Amino acid sequence: MSELTEEASGEQRGALWRLAVDQRQLDANVIRLPPGARVAAHLEARLDVLLYVIEGSGHLAGDGDAAPEDGAAGPSGQADEADQADDGNEAQAVLGPGALVWLPHGSRRALSAGAAGLTYLTVHRRRPGLSIGAPAPVERAGGEAACLLHRVCVECGRLAPESDARYCGRCGTALPEH
Repeated sequence: MSELTEEASGEQRGALWRLAVDQRQLDANVIRLPPGARVAAHLEARLDVLLYVIEGSGHLAGDGDAAPEDGAAGPSGQADEADQADDGNEAQAVLGPGALVWLPHGSRRALSAGAAGLTYLTVHRRRPGLSIGAPAPVERAGGEAACLLHRVCVECGRLAPESDARYCGRCGTALPEH
């Protein structure tokens, strides 16, 4: 992991690495946020996410559902009650190297990098890719089509344009009774 973070330039941001095997059930990404950068508050409705801080520091803000494992600050310092700020309903945890946090599905979360930036690993179940499927069935309104057989000439097959026609306008044959 240290080789990956050392090879990336200090200003590089975003995904430094992604799990790229096609037939996989997990997604994993190493993400770098430069000093002061933020990931805006968002809701992950379907997936639990495990976040592990590799280097740097920052804050995790959320709705209080995130579950830090053994102190969100990591080995360099334990998170204490002062680190857990309550801004309205938004709890905040200090993140440091080694911090491991479970972000349950349905929870709101936002990240901000500290003065040294923040590099972290996320792991979650793979999102299914988009696929093209059969179109949704179309419901037709109006019921059965009107029967026009009484207007079709049995000799030449012409459809009489008038609804009350008694004879074919082309060949003169009597139209069927209805």
